[in-house]
Parts: sequence; C-alpha cells; structure tokens
Amino acid sequence: MLVNLIRSIILYVLVLAVMRFMGKREIGQLQPFELVISIMIADLASIPMSDVGVPIFNGIIPILALLVMHLLISFANLKSIKFREVICGKPSILIYRGKIDEKVLKKERFTINELQERLRGKDIFNIGDVEYAILETSGEISVILKPEKRNPVLEDLDIKPKYEGIAYDLVIDGVVQYENLKKLNKDYKWLKNQVKKFGFEPEKALVVTIDGEGKIFCQQKEEKNV
Repeated sequence: MLVNLIRSIILYVLVLAVMRFMGKREIGQLQPFELVISIMIADLASIPMSDVGVPIFNGIIPILALLVMHLLISFANLKSIKFREVICGKPSILIYRGKIDEKVLKKERFTINELQERLRGKDIFNIGDVEYAILETSGEISVILKPEKRNPVLEDLDIKPKYEGIAYDLVIDGVVQYENLKKLNKDYKWLKNQVKKFGFEPEKALVVTIDGEGKIFCQQKEEKNV
C-alpha cells in the first residue's frame, strides 16, 4: 500500500512538471500533437501507478521522451511555417462574407447544426449575422459579425477613454506582494500608510489592490473566533 502511494506521488509530480513544461494552453486550445502527447502521458503514468510489478522507470523514461519530442516539435513549429501547417494544419473559413462554404464544411466534417451550436456558444443565435466564421487549428471558432450587427466601440462614438492600465495585488491573504510593490516603485512603508487609512495593518488584510489610476481597494480579513 505504501509503495503504491509513493509511486503515485512520484508519477503525479512528474506528470505535473511535464505538463507545466508543455505550456499553459487550455484543453480546448491544444494543438493535435499536444493533445496526443497529453493522452499518451496520462496512459503511460497510469500503468506503473496501478501495477507494482511494472518498474516505475518504465513509465518515467517514456514520459520524459514524450516531453523531449514535444519540445522538438514546438521548436520546429516556431522555425518553419510549412512544418507548422503539416503538424497543426491551417485555419478553415466556414463562413466567408456571410455565405456558408459547403465544401469547407464537408472537408472539415462539420454539420450546419454543429456550426449553429458553436455560434450559440458565442451568444450568436442568428447565423445570418455572421460575416466570417473561422475554424482554428485548435478546434475553436473565431467569429466576425457583419458591421451592422457589431456592438459599437468607443472609437465608433469618437470617445477617447482614459488610460486604465492593470490592477496589481499588493496584499493577498495577509501576505505582502513585494515584487508588485517593486514594479510600482513603492515600498512597505508606503503600503502600510495606505492600508492604515482603512484602519488596520497590511498583514490583517484579506486583499489589497491598486488599479491603473492609483485607486486602492482594501478588505480586512475576518477575525477568527477562538
């Protein structure tokens, strides 16, 4: 029992590390070769994890080999467009200038119902509102609506918005984020003075953030009942 537990922990840590090396894509955004490697890694890890009679290295070595293969393919993808097209394929235009391309639908084995379902997933309920629909290599569909169906943006209204920037976490669950303070050219003393305006110390904050305009959001942690 203990052996199984230790082997499972080792393989879990290994698979987790390998998947982190592979990048941060979501499952729906994986390229075909990435999905195949992910499935194979899971399968290779499950065998020595469940069967003590199988040496653990019988799972570790192939998993590392797949990681190396993934890194080589990813490097080749970056260097060669033709190689990228062979391995990942090319995007396909399902709807072009408001007209469904039946040939492309058949080639990609896409039905009208499936196309409508994907569009509804993007809150588009009328296929006639679509100017372009592109099937990406990851299987996702990118959509461009007809001009009259698009929501107006500030540029259309001739409005120039203020610069917003991004919000930075300064304290998370009582832990001061010194790296973010450094990015903002601030120090702990400045942070302490800001949080004191809310009536407590930074270490007692649940969260403290600052946005691009310098506005601070601060909330105190709830007191634990002893």
